[in-house]
Amino acid sequence: MEKDHLEILLEDINGKFNLVLEGYTALDKKIDTRFDELNEKIENNSFMIGVLNNKIDAVDERLSKKIDAVDERLSKKIDAVEEKLSKRIDAVEEKLSTRIDAVEENLGGKIDVVAADLSAHRADTEAHHGIYRVKEGDEEFGK
Repeated sequence: MEKDHLEILLEDINGKFNLVLEGYTALDKKIDTRFDELNEKIENNSFMIGVLNNKIDAVDERLSKKIDAVDERLSKKIDAVEEKLSKRIDAVEEKLSTRIDAVEENLGGKIDVVAADLSAHRADTEAHHGIYRVKEGDEEFGK
């Protein structure tokens, strides 16, 4: 009886062990399946990240070229405006110098005429000493 009982226990343990092995095998398959699915997702994500990096690089390159082109155009425009304004300033400076020289010459001549006229008037006044009495610093004259 003991042998039968032992055989029954061994058979029961063997059955339970087989169930554990089947569970282990099922879990192993599930883990492998999930692992394969995750690997596939990771590879897909890596590919998509690579594509996005390439697109970002292309956009960066395109925008850099546009920025460089705008910078170059603006630099040329600024240089042209600077040159144009410099020429205009030089022309205005030359024109004003010419006008100032002409005014200076004109006024210099007029001042010389007034000085000569004043000198002649003074000489005439001093020549008629008794008739005209103009003295610089005379208190009566200043009143």
